[in-house]
Amino acid sequence: MDHNNSEMVQEDGGYATVDLRRDTVATAVVQTRVGGVNGENPKPDLRRNLDYFLECIDIAQGFGPPNDLLLFHEFPITGFSNWTREQHYELAIEVPGPEVEAVGKKAKQYGCYIVFGTYAKDLEDWPGHILHLMVMVGPSGDVIAKHWKQRNVRGMFPGSEQYTSSIYDVYDRFVELYGLDAVVPVVQTDIGNIAMSAVQFEPELFRCMALKGAEIICRVATGGFEYEDMRLTSYHNSLYTMITNNSVSTHGRTPGFFEDENYGGPGRSAIFGPRGVTLAECGLFESRKTAMLPMAEFRQRHRIPDVHMALYRPVLEQYRERYDHSGYLEYLPKDKRDAFRVFQEKSRWTHYW
Repeated sequence: MDHNNSEMVQEDGGYATVDLRRDTVATAVVQTRVGGVNGENPKPDLRRNLDYFLECIDIAQGFGPPNDLLLFHEFPITGFSNWTREQHYELAIEVPGPEVEAVGKKAKQYGCYIVFGTYAKDLEDWPGHILHLMVMVGPSGDVIAKHWKQRNVRGMFPGSEQYTSSIYDVYDRFVELYGLDAVVPVVQTDIGNIAMSAVQFEPELFRCMALKGAEIICRVATGGFEYEDMRLTSYHNSLYTMITNNSVSTHGRTPGFFEDENYGGPGRSAIFGPRGVTLAECGLFESRKTAMLPMAEFRQRHRIPDVHMALYRPVLEQYRERYDHSGYLEYLPKDKRDAFRVFQEKSRWTHYW
């Protein structure tokens, strides 16, 4: 398949846009609890999570000025828990599919964009693969974008690694199907140029989004995140960053996990402005925090990052990744321990940990 990737970054410091619906854009991070799903009987819990998701959309749009953009956390529909790979694949949703269509109806009802993360599957193009997607539905009710997670974090959980398929894991076929531009995508909308990601601890990714004209980067987490990682995305790239994490659960914790056992715990969703200024921040509990973004004014002065790439390109060209891309095209791990074994074997670094 032929894809046109001729100009992903403009030489003049600008970037492509579409006309704004209004000069100032109303945005909100909607911090809600995450609900685990019973892998042996997932349908009732998926239905419960979806109903709760739809209710929270109504609450977020139910008072105060209407929001143009709502950002939810990483897994409002599927939740996360300790599943077998077979259970995980079975409960992963399709995009588009009935659950996303229900969210789309709410977006159409309120004339807004809704962004969230989910586990998903693509029966036609990626049978057997469990995908980790960011999804945007728009005011038309349709799916505007579904962006794959670019890479999974490695080496964080001893003896265990993710077996979900990120772009890096299937890179060769991904580019063949969708083109290079889809690896780091930016969506032009009438509320701004939006990039979406569940990736953490890799500032190079967000620099590339900024170079491609991102104005708002929507980031999600479940179980915690590094606050400064999010704030510095705005500080270093002079754009808006939104991060939504899950809240403390008042209805019991997710099976298999303590509330505060990951890298930061629940809460602290936030919106940051250019230069890393905090515009809104949540506490630990369920909440909606809003920020008005003067997008028209922002566009008048904003340019892509000024990076002196000639200094860095020789180093980057010599760098070799810890493990090669496209490994999941050859073999799909059976579970997290099997994924750990695969990455130990594939790692070219002397010390895996």
